[in-house]
Amino acid sequence: MKMITRATVILLALATAACTNPDRFGGGAGGAGGAGGAGAAGGLAGSASDPASPVYFNQTIGDRVLFTVDTSTITPTGAQILDGQAQWLLTNADYRAVIEGHADEQGTREYNLALGSRRANAVREYLVSRGVPAGRLEVVSYGKERPIEVCSEESCYAKNRRAVTVLSFSAMTS
Repeated sequence: MKMITRATVILLALATAACTNPDRFGGGAGGAGGAGGAGAAGGLAGSASDPASPVYFNQTIGDRVLFTVDTSTITPTGAQILDGQAQWLLTNADYRAVIEGHADEQGTREYNLALGSRRANAVREYLVSRGVPAGRLEVVSYGKERPIEVCSEESCYAKNRRAVTVLSFSAMTS
């Protein structure tokens, strides 16, 4: 029994090591033109370190802005995030965005759908004012239907009062 356990552990270690070898397919994938080369602009293509990837957009620039109670006014912090989003969208013209408007659980469903819509439209208008083509941006409101956190405390409410920019790739043709 001990021998089978050892053999299994060694086999798993070898299999894992094979998965992390960058030259396993030959041709030096880490060289110029490969996934880690100059073509990835300083990071592995599609990773959080690749400035052209949606993961970079979400984690480094930020995909959401928060709002105060019952408002759709962009805060200074929100404006800073949206400036980064606008620059990224202008640099990466093959992406479209859906801006989702959200609200906390306070208030009626109808009120929160309207508030979410105002928030999403405020973000859309801000991005358009920074040069992002309006045709690449859509808005949708979820009101209070898709909370990040569910509890009856301000800490939860604050996270749910947001607009989220969701990217989708679409080869744009002029």
